[in-house]
Amino acid sequence: MTIPSTSPAIELPEVIQRSNELLAGHQQTIWRRTDRLFAGLLGFEWIAGIILALWRSPTTWSGPAASVHPHVYSATILGALCIVLPIYMAMTRPGFILTRHLIAVSQMLMSGLLIHLGDGRIEMHFHIFGSLAFLAFYRDWRVLVSASGIVAIDHLVRGMFLPQSVYGAFAASNWRTLEHAGWVVFENLFLVASCVQAVREMRGIADHRALLEHNHRDVGRQVQERTQQLNDAQASLMKAARSAGMAEIATSVLHNVGNVLNSVNVSATIVADRLKNSEISTLAKVSELITQNRGDLANYLTHDERGRLVPDFVTQLAVELESEQKMLIGEVNGLAKGIEHIKQIVAAQQNMAKKVTLRTAVDAAELVESALAMQGAASMSQIEIVRNYDKLPRAMLDEHQVLQILINLISNATQAVRETAPGKRQISLSVCRAVTENQTMLRYQVCDNGMGIAAENIGRIFSHGFTTKENGHGFGLHSAANAACEMGGSLTVKSEGINLGAAFTLEVPITFAEESVSCNR
Repeated sequence: MTIPSTSPAIELPEVIQRSNELLAGHQQTIWRRTDRLFAGLLGFEWIAGIILALWRSPTTWSGPAASVHPHVYSATILGALCIVLPIYMAMTRPGFILTRHLIAVSQMLMSGLLIHLGDGRIEMHFHIFGSLAFLAFYRDWRVLVSASGIVAIDHLVRGMFLPQSVYGAFAASNWRTLEHAGWVVFENLFLVASCVQAVREMRGIADHRALLEHNHRDVGRQVQERTQQLNDAQASLMKAARSAGMAEIATSVLHNVGNVLNSVNVSATIVADRLKNSEISTLAKVSELITQNRGDLANYLTHDERGRLVPDFVTQLAVELESEQKMLIGEVNGLAKGIEHIKQIVAAQQNMAKKVTLRTAVDAAELVESALAMQGAASMSQIEIVRNYDKLPRAMLDEHQVLQILINLISNATQAVRETAPGKRQISLSVCRAVTENQTMLRYQVCDNGMGIAAENIGRIFSHGFTTKENGHGFGLHSAANAACEMGGSLTVKSEGINLGAAFTLEVPITFAEESVSCNR
């Protein structure tokens, strides 16, 4: 690989192989297009040579008798012999290396013929330099070597035996041949450098495109793996629910899983949108600019106002692709966290079936922030979050049971404030210690200024199957209330009425980590 990278992926054999395939495909496209271009150019030059011969010396005279000038026969017959095989190869074998070299030889022979038809005039020699520039369209410096060799042989042989046909004089020294060869070498220095630079840039573009395709496939594979893990988790959950005969628990768990899936869906959507709007499309624009200016690429890259921006643009594109890779990896990590929480939900329900609850030391406020993160940035947009967290030591509680309840409450609050005008939507979250006569409780409160709850529905809000949502199922609050009771706590609600918001309060008994360590109960 010609472009160094800090990414280990660019050293992978499949990335290198794909880069080579992309480079070879691009080169084949250029070679085929240029072969056909020269097929037309050679035909045009043949016709132009005939017209030149007819214009300059259509006839020759021997006394009063006139006949066709030999230049006309040379232009017609020799010109046809020079171009017939290359044109045939360009039409039937475009892109072959033999075709390119045959065209290079034919082009130089046509230059020699045109110089002969022009009686060696110095102006006709510029056709050689123009032909070399056109041959640089191939971006293959070896073609220039073949063409230059033919020029050198032609000038050497004709300079010795027919100097008038190449230099317009009856005698010419060998120094003149060396002078013409020197000018050809001088032009080739720039054309060869241009071809090498063009191939290097094509290689760089192929490297970055191959790496980006590899990263896209890798992200897609990870998404599929996470999706399969999610399917496996759901299958395990349904199997556990059926084996325990707890249909109500199964529906509650699925509801909690659905809440977590909202954040998983947001991350998956971001990944899909980013892949759809990838910067890879800009590679085609860079390639188009290089192709449009392939005739004078070195001058374009050094003097043209837009051409000077190409190297910097390629560098910026590499940085952008690396940033895109990091963002996609971050979103995939978010997917993994969501799926891990789903696994914990399944494990919690399995432990509950055994009447075992695992209590661990956690930061009470961090649980609220985790529940917020599960909602995703998109669902929380245009909502003001007010936090009132007491500074508390780490508490011993059932982390995933509490997290399930908080996710449910915050999700409901988020949906409730959607009916409020933008700019006035607010959700207040609080965490504090509540001391009763018998024990210490941890109190969570989720308040919103949304659609509120009618007085007649307050008493039924935690009933199984009851919901005020158009597309609701009535499982979430019911399972949350049951989970709170199983932990020895409670879940209550207050609302002043429709459009006056609601406040849900979760209280669970706890001990703090520095006071004691709780075990299974």
